[in-house]
Amino acid sequence: MNNIKVKLVAQFQPEHKAIILPILQTEELSVELAQIAETFGIDALLLQSDFKADLKEIHSFYSTDNQKVILLGLGKKSNSSEIIRAFRTLIHQHKSKLPNEITIDARKLPETWIEFIVNGCFLGTYDLRLYKTDEKVSIPLLGNDGVLNVLTESKNAITFIEKGKAIAETQMQIFDLMNAPANKKSPHTLAKWAVASGEKYNYSVKVLERQQLNSQKLNALLAVGQGSEHAPMLIIMEYHSPKAKQTVGLVGKGVTFDTGGISIKSSTNMHLMKSDMGGAAAVFGAIELAAKLELPVHLIGIVPACENAVDGKSFKPSDVINSYSGKTIEVIDTDAEGRLILADGLSYLTRNFKVDTIIDLATLTGSCIATLGYYAAGMFTNNDELADTLTEAANQTGERLWRLPLWDVYKEDISSDIADVRNYSGKPMAGAISAAKFLEVFTDNHPNWAHLDIAGTAFGDTDFAPQRAGTAFGVRLLVDFLMKI
Repeated sequence: MNNIKVKLVAQFQPEHKAIILPILQTEELSVELAQIAETFGIDALLLQSDFKADLKEIHSFYSTDNQKVILLGLGKKSNSSEIIRAFRTLIHQHKSKLPNEITIDARKLPETWIEFIVNGCFLGTYDLRLYKTDEKVSIPLLGNDGVLNVLTESKNAITFIEKGKAIAETQMQIFDLMNAPANKKSPHTLAKWAVASGEKYNYSVKVLERQQLNSQKLNALLAVGQGSEHAPMLIIMEYHSPKAKQTVGLVGKGVTFDTGGISIKSSTNMHLMKSDMGGAAAVFGAIELAAKLELPVHLIGIVPACENAVDGKSFKPSDVINSYSGKTIEVIDTDAEGRLILADGLSYLTRNFKVDTIIDLATLTGSCIATLGYYAAGMFTNNDELADTLTEAANQTGERLWRLPLWDVYKEDISSDIADVRNYSGKPMAGAISAAKFLEVFTDNHPNWAHLDIAGTAFGDTDFAPQRAGTAFGVRLLVDFLMKI
């Protein structure tokens, strides 16, 4: 973790050798560029012809005082995610060319954007090369002596700076969890992370291991994990603010690697299944930040964690398994395993805690990706108020959600001849919806439940890698949601 110092400054100083000027695309752009040109001693016409302030557009020059000045376009109207991404991209692409001290002029921006600026700058320093053995590239801004100056007149700047930094630090830990391969990440690894976080930020963590899972009859979780050498676990986290007015339960799918089991996946993209614990990662990030930021909420986090492996002991298609709820499940497809462990996680939450709201998150179905691509997660809920609050949080954070139906007409897709429900419809359509209907069975008819299918958003294209990497999707969404209730 880097140790960049963030400082407030009242004006530019001669020693500020790298200055970043965020520019909004307004009708006054030409006037603003003329003022910048005059301030830094360059040709105004050249600057006006080259720079249009499109989102993430970058233009740099040297002033007469040999200061490196970087103009960063922010477009016409950007959400917080776009602001963060603009600064993250700038820092990541230019970090080897920047000195160990940079100054950002935030005076003409809304003061709340200071959080997003700082968050983006920290995220831009993320280093994906977790297991490379060659010498690390020396990047001044990553060093202990790195300094980020924020030029602002805001009286609340310190609050926004601390929040942006705190969120980024947690997000980068989530990046590491998501990007770790299966041989470096087991259910025990997730439990160990949660315990360490709980000890650091003063929230409780309890881990149920195989013997306890057996005695408490979390049979669906045990079934999915029985083919792996790594024992399944149920991770239970609780943060309770004395100012809490609402109790929220979060459940995250924690499959550390998914081969598909006996219904084995194609090898083409199986390596990406190290990301199948994206729901768990979002829950980890949200509860750590709730504790770190001291949000006024009572928060329960449940993560059923396991590995879905291929072995002689693996559960099989046609098996009928029991669950924590007492309901029996006919297994049609062992690659529809995420909903099985979520079934136990949801039932455990509803039967052991009294919560006002339940949100589960999971990299659950390829069907959701086919529907929404990589730009939004699917949202399923029958509660309009909850849907509206989540949608508002999604729009503000840029972690987009799109509501899909939970109509009872889809119940037939999970109807079984020999068990209470089956885990897969077998139909080449509405897969995300039938998965949500399956989960609904295990919510004990809770009136305020939402399921978020984040299969297309938890692991995607980033500035950090030519291929796909962890995005920490859901962390900022959940934090914003928790701040609204």
